Amino acid sequence: MSDVILLGTRKGTVIFDRRDATWQPRPILHAGIPVCYAACDPRDGTLWASLDHGHWGPKLSRSRDAGVTWEDLVALKYPPGARHIVQYLPTPDFDPQAPAGQPEYRDATLLKIWNIAFGAAEQPGRLYAGTIPGGLFVSDDGGDSWTLNRPLWNHESRGGDLFSGDATSETRWGGTPASVDYGVFEPGIHSIVVDPRDPDHIHVAVSSAGVLETTDGGRSWAGRNRGMLNDYMPDPNADWGHDPHFIAGCPAQPDHLWQQNHCGVFYSEDGAQTWNKVSIPERGVHFGFPVAVDAQNGRTAWVIPAQADMARMAINGGLCVARTQDGGQSWQTFRTGLPQEHAYDLVLRHGMDIAGDCLCFGTTTGNVYLSEDRGETWHCLGHNFPPVYSVRFG
Repeated sequence: MSDVILLGTRKGTVIFDRRDATWQPRPILHAGIPVCYAACDPRDGTLWASLDHGHWGPKLSRSRDAGVTWEDLVALKYPPGARHIVQYLPTPDFDPQAPAGQPEYRDATLLKIWNIAFGAAEQPGRLYAGTIPGGLFVSDDGGDSWTLNRPLWNHESRGGDLFSGDATSETRWGGTPASVDYGVFEPGIHSIVVDPRDPDHIHVAVSSAGVLETTDGGRSWAGRNRGMLNDYMPDPNADWGHDPHFIAGCPAQPDHLWQQNHCGVFYSEDGAQTWNKVSIPERGVHFGFPVAVDAQNGRTAWVIPAQADMARMAINGGLCVARTQDGGQSWQTFRTGLPQEHAYDLVLRHGMDIAGDCLCFGTTTGNVYLSEDRGETWHCLGHNFPPVYSVRFG
C-alpha cells in the first residue's frame, strides 16, 4: 500500500503522508490555484499537478523531490492550424434531429488539462495529457515538450482533418458541462488507460463522444462504444455521443475495463470491444462519476452512487460506496463511517483511487474518507479541505 495520497483541490495541492498508521496532511501547495489533477509517476516518483490559473491559463507543475519544490512547465499549446467545430450547449427547445447547418469553426485554445497518464517502464519519458477541447497531447521527454496527437484530433467522428480544410464528415463529439465554466461547450478527454502489456494499446474516454482505442501507438483510432446506452439521445445505441464519466482498467487483467457513465455503470471483459450495463438502480448503483478497479481481479470494482443531473449529490442525504466482485452481477453497499443524513457531497470523476486494500475519496464539500478494508468501513481524514477534484495514491 502507498504511503502518500495526493489531492487536487479548488485551492491547491494537498499531500497526505502515512506516519505510524495515521495520515497527516502537509501545508497546502500551489495555494489558491485550482488543481484539476495531481498524480505521481510510478516509474520515477515525479509528482505532477495540472494547474488551472484563472489569469495565466492552464499549466503543468512538476516536482522531482517528493513535493518539496515545484517547477511550472511551458504550457501545452495547440499547433497553428488546429481547429475544431464549435459546439453549443443544448437548450430546452434543442432538437437533435433538426437538419444541421453549416459548421462553425474555431481555432483551438487550451482551456483545461484534465488528466495526466504515464507510459510504460520501457518509455521513461512518455507522458499523456487529456484536455478541453478534446486534445490528447504526448510528451517523450518527461514533460519538457508536448505534441498534439493529430490522428485523434483529425478523426472522422469529429469532422476529419480540419488542418487541411473544412469538415469532410459531421462531428459526433458533443460538449461537456465541465467546459461551461470556461464560457464554451466543448468536448474533453478525461480518461487515458495505457495497457501494461503493450504501451501502443491505449483507450481514451471523451465527454461527450465515448471511448476510443488505438493499437498502434496513436497512429489510428477506432470507436469502442458497442453496448453503451445513452438514454437521452434519439437512438440510445448510437455509435457516438456517449458520456462516459470515467474509465479504469485492471492492471493484472487489462481486458477488464469499467466506466461510470451518465446513463449507468458499464463493464467490459473484452478490452472495450463490447460493454454491458451492470447498473442496479434500486440499490442506487446507476449514476455517478468515479470508478476504481481491483489491481488483480478485473471483476471487482467500486463506485460511489449519486443523485443524477441537476441535484448531483449523495442519494437521500447519505453517502455510500458500492462494490461488486462478480463483474456487476451483484453489488454490496457500504455505509459504516460515512454520513447518512444531511450529506450533500459529490465525488467527481477523478475523486477516488485504490492501492491494494486501501481506497480513498474526496468530495466537492471538502471531505476526505479512507478505507483500509476494501471499502467496507471508512474514516474521515478531514472535513475542511477545499472542494476535491482528484485523489491519487503516490
